Amino acid sequence: MLMSSPMGWNSWDCWGASATEEIIRRNAEFMAEHLKKFGYEYVVLDIQWSEPTAANHEYHPFVELCMDEYGRLVPAENRFPSSAGGKGFAPLAEYVHSLGLKFGIHIMRGIPRQAVHGNCRIFGSEKRARDIAKTDSICAWNTDMYGVDPCKEGAREYYDSIFALYASWGVDFIKCDDIAREMPHAEAELVMISEALRGCGREMVFSISPGPAPLDKAELFKQVANMWRITDDFWDKWELLYGMFERAEKWCVHTGAGHYPDADMLPVGAILQDYGEDGWTKFTKDEQFTMMTLWSIFRSPLMIGGELSKTDEFTLSLLTNEGILKMHKNSRHAHQLWRRVIDGGEHIVWIAQNVEGGCYLAVFNAGDGDSFIDVSLAEAEIFGRVKVRELWSGVEFEAEGSFKVEIASHGAVAYWIV
Repeated sequence: MLMSSPMGWNSWDCWGASATEEIIRRNAEFMAEHLKKFGYEYVVLDIQWSEPTAANHEYHPFVELCMDEYGRLVPAENRFPSSAGGKGFAPLAEYVHSLGLKFGIHIMRGIPRQAVHGNCRIFGSEKRARDIAKTDSICAWNTDMYGVDPCKEGAREYYDSIFALYASWGVDFIKCDDIAREMPHAEAELVMISEALRGCGREMVFSISPGPAPLDKAELFKQVANMWRITDDFWDKWELLYGMFERAEKWCVHTGAGHYPDADMLPVGAILQDYGEDGWTKFTKDEQFTMMTLWSIFRSPLMIGGELSKTDEFTLSLLTNEGILKMHKNSRHAHQLWRRVIDGGEHIVWIAQNVEGGCYLAVFNAGDGDSFIDVSLAEAEIFGRVKVRELWSGVEFEAEGSFKVEIASHGAVAYWIV
């Protein structure tokens, strides 16, 4: 069982559909040198790795993809040269593994349109692609796939065949797209995909996207997936971060060992690299403190979005703060304690238990101006004189009853109290 919330890097925020083998290797090397010791381990290649002409975050509609005779997508050799000769991602996965890391890929729900148009054979079945395709089940934002009808003979064999292929490559993480919010019409297909993955003989993290995943399907998601997106694509805009407080409040009760509501990737550092020099996060430093604090007390997966080789000193310190990462690992039963508008400013407090003793308090200033916030320990049912450590700064002090803190606009502090 996946006992802790996954940590790693995903190529989407910085490279869209255009990541190459050289990019994956470079980011894996940076992670191994600078981030692995802090718990980051997954290197995930996002969408359209089978598309030879992918150049940025935009998709080429109805483009021809690289595919084997059984309708299974394979890497574009011009972008992933080590895949030549039918090796697939095995050489790249082997290299990532040699660094002490794990390798993941993105897939889309369904079967390639071109496999259906060509009526490819299905590995392990007498059926063909047209026998299992659900041609009225299509993605609204990408033209690569048709859905698969799980009621049709050959459907399970198709999904078994792709996960057998991924297992042979050494894949450790699957991000399946166009499914998390496609409830209920894709629910049976989701269950089939999950069963095929779990039956492939190799342990893989199963992540489903995009969001917002419907809250009424929480119990289903906990049974079939390790992480599921609670938001649409999350970018470096304050209004999206502000909106995450409400999403996290609704989903926090569904976090537990092996299943984690996913607030999406961290758009920090050098994002949007395919669009030129303007590709750096627009979040202020204080907003990044807020994001990292909320994601960590909530135990969302921590998947870095920026090009790692361009990471600056601030971003590295943000991602490797040991106190915050310990909260991410040890936080339990996290929930919003209160949210109030005081003197025109909005203040939010979250609380969680620490499995090693004591509790965590995260205090956020969601207002547009710097503000003093009174933190009442009694409201958190913390009584007597206690020791307090602020996790970002490391400052320690003792308190009884309450204490006051000044927080910058859109900023946050986090405390371990024992």
